[in-house]
Amino acid sequence: MTQSPQTRSATIIAIVDDDDSVRSALNSLVRSGGYKTRTYCSALEFLDANASTETHCLISDIQMPGMSGVEMLEQLIATGFHIPTIFITAYPAAAPPLGAHTPELVACLPKPCDGDRLLNCIEAALLQRH
Repeated sequence: MTQSPQTRSATIIAIVDDDDSVRSALNSLVRSGGYKTRTYCSALEFLDANASTETHCLISDIQMPGMSGVEMLEQLIATGFHIPTIFITAYPAAAPPLGAHTPELVACLPKPCDGDRLLNCIEAALLQRH
């Protein structure tokens, strides 16, 4: 079951990546799927913006300076925010395992990621919220 265009346009996808070009490309792709986006250049910027209350799905790089995507997800969970998350990484071998211990983690995709696959993962993440 996919979301209607009206529902998608009210859905906020946060994108966290320290690479400007990757962040911009992901932003364009996700917006082309009909979603609202918010972009952040670091995990700390996302956390400092208190964006977790309005975020329906989080797309984050794993390897970032300062705080990794994994550390950001752990902090969100520890503070009571259970946002479906999709990790993207240039280092798939370093990706955390998907499993019962972190149900928020919907997928871990390699960079560069396939656009259709990412949009399908967003749909799955949003279904997980309900």
